[in-house]
Amino acid sequence: MSSRQDEPVPQEPHKEAGSPVCSAQWVGDAGATQHPQSQSHRVTEVVQRVLQPLSLSLQQLSSVQHRMLAAMEAGLSLRKGAHAVPMLPTYVRSTPDSTERGSFLVLELHEQDLRVLQAELGGGGRQGAQLKGQVFAVPRDLTEGKGEKLFDFMAERLCQFLDNLHIPATSHQLGFCFPFTCHKAGLEKSVLQTWSKGYSCSDVEGRDVGQLLQAAIQKQARHDINVVVVVNDTVATMMGCSLGEKPCEVSLIVGAGTNSCFMEEARCVESLDDNEGRMCVNTEWGAFGDTGALADILTTYDEQVDAGSMHKGKHRFEKMISSLHLGEIARLLLVQLAQEKALHAGGTTPQLLTQGKVTALEVLSISEDQGGLAAARCLMQKLGLQPSDLDCFAVRQVCLAVVTRAANLCATSLAAILTHMRKNRELPQLDVCVGVDGDIFQGRKFCRTLEEMTKKLAPECAATLVSAKEDSCAWGVAMVTAVAVRLQSQRHEVDQLLKPLHLAPDARQRVQALLQREMERGLRHETHAQASTRMLPTYVRATPDGSERGDFLALDLGGTNFRVLLVQLRSREAGGICMVSEIYSIPPEVAQGPGSQLFDHIVECIMDFQTKQGLRGRTLPLGFTFSFPCQQKSLDQGILLNWTKGFTASGCEGKDVVELLREAVRRKNQFDLDVVAIVNDTVGTMMSCGYDDPNCEVGLIVGTGTNACYMEELRNVEVVPGAEGRMCINMEWGAFGDNGCLDEFFTCFDAQVDRASLNPGKQRFEKLISGMYLGEIVRMVLVELVEKRLLFQGRPCPALQTPGIFPTKFLSTIESDGLALRQVSAVLRNLGLAASVEDALLVRKVCQVVSLRAGQLCGAALAAVAEKIRDNRGLAQLAVTVGVDGTLYKLHPHFSQHVQQTVKELAPRCTVTFLQSEDGSGKGAALVAAVACRVAQSRAAPAPGQ
Repeated sequence: MSSRQDEPVPQEPHKEAGSPVCSAQWVGDAGATQHPQSQSHRVTEVVQRVLQPLSLSLQQLSSVQHRMLAAMEAGLSLRKGAHAVPMLPTYVRSTPDSTERGSFLVLELHEQDLRVLQAELGGGGRQGAQLKGQVFAVPRDLTEGKGEKLFDFMAERLCQFLDNLHIPATSHQLGFCFPFTCHKAGLEKSVLQTWSKGYSCSDVEGRDVGQLLQAAIQKQARHDINVVVVVNDTVATMMGCSLGEKPCEVSLIVGAGTNSCFMEEARCVESLDDNEGRMCVNTEWGAFGDTGALADILTTYDEQVDAGSMHKGKHRFEKMISSLHLGEIARLLLVQLAQEKALHAGGTTPQLLTQGKVTALEVLSISEDQGGLAAARCLMQKLGLQPSDLDCFAVRQVCLAVVTRAANLCATSLAAILTHMRKNRELPQLDVCVGVDGDIFQGRKFCRTLEEMTKKLAPECAATLVSAKEDSCAWGVAMVTAVAVRLQSQRHEVDQLLKPLHLAPDARQRVQALLQREMERGLRHETHAQASTRMLPTYVRATPDGSERGDFLALDLGGTNFRVLLVQLRSREAGGICMVSEIYSIPPEVAQGPGSQLFDHIVECIMDFQTKQGLRGRTLPLGFTFSFPCQQKSLDQGILLNWTKGFTASGCEGKDVVELLREAVRRKNQFDLDVVAIVNDTVGTMMSCGYDDPNCEVGLIVGTGTNACYMEELRNVEVVPGAEGRMCINMEWGAFGDNGCLDEFFTCFDAQVDRASLNPGKQRFEKLISGMYLGEIVRMVLVELVEKRLLFQGRPCPALQTPGIFPTKFLSTIESDGLALRQVSAVLRNLGLAASVEDALLVRKVCQVVSLRAGQLCGAALAAVAEKIRDNRGLAQLAVTVGVDGTLYKLHPHFSQHVQQTVKELAPRCTVTFLQSEDGSGKGAALVAAVACRVAQSRAAPAPGQ
């Protein structure tokens, strides 16, 4: 925005109240006189023409903003582009949350002095906090001598400060403000790239200044001081500025130099190994434009400033906005006006022609609405000129143009940062505090222009500028240190609390061995009753071989909705399997009424399905998936042990459910039903996948509940007569551990979940790994974290006291890859939990720990099954496929990986392939019936030659 856009250029000299009236007659270097009116017009035209290159349109500024945005994104990438800005990670991972407490030391190195301070924080931010400090002049010879001497000086003054305070011997945590360009490898690891600000100490560049300071402190051998963080002044400003509970997440410094930093999403910083949460990134934006990105807006005055600088071609953006250069740009413009006889009638003085004679603070004062013309007059007089009112007005226009351009350019880069933050956080609107420091911000005109242009360039972002107060940098360094100490302490407490939920490799091996033992006990006649895994024979003697043909019915009953299916088996060339199904509901009064009513309802639904499919009059083999605990006596006989899932139909428990179904058919007396097999959903899943992969001999369900089955050698199934062939065993492994064999793996959180369940002491393994319980385990952990003030700042969270408030589907959502922490926070907010970024990270960590344990436990059990099959068959290497179903396995983003990795680790001699089932339960039941028919037909067929 040009000065003309800010304030119209009047056609006549402006008189400021209190300023002396100057003659309207102008005298140039030739002594010619002109009419005041014509002279005013000519001066105005010249001023406008000279200042025109500094006047940047909104379109130009928007273009600069987008270039800065691109340069930032390139700087964050490992494949940095030609115009990238550095974008250096600072390893500052969090802003203050006002709970920081304790005493911290601060060391600030400045151009000419060293400040040593002690900050006492009481948990309320700066309110009630105390700061004691001492300033030591840095001798000039130390700034140019050996680096070791400089660091020895700092360490000695630090110890002297502590000696004067007479603090009892204790361990001190120190934050070091080192305002030079460094490459960071950790919070306290800062490798100096280049000296600046008059320092040129030898043997420091390329070395870790945190280590150098720590070594110098240890040489003193007087105090136990630990260098916790090393930060620059930009980061310190951000951490030292806040508005109540609203954290400051952006910082700008525009003084002799300029820089900015902001809290970036860690996943966007490609150089980081850890992409969780956020990290403060130091932009080093003063170097923006060094590779030509600003070439189209550089003026001849910028080129002259650059040519006269110590680092030609470097820090081009900084040279357009910083206080070290604004005065010089203004001076060069005044010289140009004088040369064109538009200032002081062309007269010049040695002072005007001398570099450095105009300061940025003078330019800022002149640009102000109040007192600007008087300040212009003072400058002109300082330069040895006798100004007229028109001269003063021209000088003010120059200063306005310089300040306005600087503020607008600063706004372009701030707008780029805000836009970048809003986009990465996936927010429709961004509301953020921006900490500002540096002498340029003393100019009200600069700040006002910066705010206005930022709003224009980033209308979706609301930036509140917070001016750094006295000692803000010191407070900021103390805050960085305090936050680092707080996070370290919290991490330790969290790790201790979560430690029982971690399964070490030897623990996973013990689980595998325990299940192998329980499997053996369940298969033996004399120990079957004591085994926690029931190892129930299913009388399924074979898996599909692909030759099965025909039409089959399937009934899939596992809840208040059930399915009736027509499954047509054809050759693969003829289309393979074709299925038609319909879902029917079971009203609560039917599910909880007399058993005869329930099975009558089921038969009526089967009749309805047959009518719709044109099957009336046909008697098709039927496979019955019945997902309730049963003891099978044969393939088509299943004794219901007990109802679950809200069913309480009377007269069914202890009865053969197949016979109950047949009795209902007989009561209807309208059709016949050939029930060939009864299976549970686990067996159905194995058979369904077995049709696509003949190598599938294991079935696994991990959803609301969990179970597994596998093909066992019949000779090992002592509860069933016979020794030839194989039989599918329904493990009912959800009860693994009910006899106490898994007690060492049960944590206090698991015990709480178990006690509150409908069946305390039962289904212990299921309660460790299935979808019905994982959310409750997480909830119990979160309640404990809140009570220990490690989560939500210890604020009471009544919602977390509600059982079932944290369903397992939340784990799948929260652990999803690429899910922004804002979305995690939104999930928590929907529960009435106000979560910070750190809270969201901790909740995600808890979810990850709980689901990892569940996956590893499931994998350890599956490894036991695979090893059992391999050992049964005397194989050096086994290749087997596991058919899998269940919402937890299918929908959780990482559960399946945890299972597979654990199996690979614990069963290295087994190559296990996982095949997810589609329509497993119903299709599987039909396939059990089809296999049974195939086997029966093959037995009935005459032998060859007969």
